Amino acid sequence: MPKTEEPTIDHEPIAQRALDDRQAAILEAVVTEYIGTAQPVGSGHVAKVAGVNVSAATVRSEMVDLEHEGYLVQPHTSAGRIPTDKGYRFFVDHLTEPGVLGPAQRQKVSRFFDQVHGEMEQMLERTSGLLSDLTSYAAVVVGPTHESAAIRSVQLVGLGPRLALLVVVLADGAVEKRSIELGDDTPDELLAAASTQLQLGLQGRSLAETGVVAKTGDAAVDRAVGVAHAALSDLSSPGEAEHVFVGGPSRLAVAFDAVETVRSVLGILEQQMVVVSLLRDVLDRGLSVSIGVEHGYEPLASCALVVAPVSVDGHDAGAVGLLGPTRMNYPQALAAAHVVGERLGERIGDALGGSGSEDRGAKRPRTPGTKGGRRGR
Repeated sequence: MPKTEEPTIDHEPIAQRALDDRQAAILEAVVTEYIGTAQPVGSGHVAKVAGVNVSAATVRSEMVDLEHEGYLVQPHTSAGRIPTDKGYRFFVDHLTEPGVLGPAQRQKVSRFFDQVHGEMEQMLERTSGLLSDLTSYAAVVVGPTHESAAIRSVQLVGLGPRLALLVVVLADGAVEKRSIELGDDTPDELLAAASTQLQLGLQGRSLAETGVVAKTGDAAVDRAVGVAHAALSDLSSPGEAEHVFVGGPSRLAVAFDAVETVRSVLGILEQQMVVVSLLRDVLDRGLSVSIGVEHGYEPLASCALVVAPVSVDGHDAGAVGLLGPTRMNYPQALAAAHVVGERLGERIGDALGGSGSEDRGAKRPRTPGTKGGRRGR
């Protein structure tokens, strides 16, 4: 079984007043407790947390300061305090250790990727379910487009005197078909010769790099090859939708109290192009975690998004993401996204015919990521 490395922590200066060690410990205690209980956290509880080591009265005073600084908020006068998005961001950016999946979870991931088979779409769909099961959040998996996959076979099948079916089998298991019209009557023998020439010229190439197919010298065969070769461009058009699969959307109903919030988030998840843009944008800004308004989508203002890239031999092959409330278990989510993203990259590499190992670490996710601002709209 391939050894999975744990994500590393990137720390960068935060453009705000630095908290002293005691304030940082108190804020971490509040965030950790609130993530676990979803209840406002009082000073009495924080005072008992290891590493704080001060009285409840001192904790209360520091929590007032943290509230004034925008890290905490008090939902009710008599209640304890809960973290703001700024508080979560400080917590994420100052994680001293990356999250680690437990033994049972690691075994589940290993068993899944050792046993998962089938076409690319099926593998990606099942992976989204695995990621959601590991974390209890909604999971998004974006896979590579078909144009990344190597061509395994090309065949022309006669449908009529001047009509043929172009059948292309890709290394990721996908089968693409296009009907093409031929200018002249084309017997089966000629289609077989054209198929042989296409196979010789295209096998092993990707749809995005079909190049030029050599001529045979037979004008009729070369015409059929030319028509078929031109039809391949339709299969690798830039507008081709990426594979997007969402696992565990029903878990959102448990994560959020407000029905309207659930409805808004589900509406976003149904828009594939928006989901792809969202994940790409977070990664492009050097983030592994986007909290609240940082991702720039108003319907997701009460959400956090954890993203990890998927790469094959150092090249982009998609991404995995976890969407949940800002009260997310960030260490666990970061660990799950990293491990699943890495193992998925290995399996996609196998499916695409790549080694799946060379330059595997070339694009490490920046865990937990630098501070992000609202995206320009």
